[in-house]
Amino acid sequence: MSAQPLLRLFDKFYRVPQADRWRRGGTGLGLSLIKQMVERLQGTIGVTSDAGWTTFTVCFPSRGIQ
Repeated sequence: MSAQPLLRLFDKFYRVPQADRWRRGGTGLGLSLIKQMVERLQGTIGVTSDAGWTTFTVCFPSRGIQ
């Protein structure tokens, strides 16, 4: 995936243009909703793409063992 779609990937209703070739349905809301949920739990979500591989990373804060 090129850098341009990565900038908009978490926008509501955004669909990556290349995804149309697989004829999958969807509204473009999934990743936007996931980002909102992660942020409400004080986490972060990120995405990287390289040579045909796209990786999503989700991190949540943790408390020390009590």
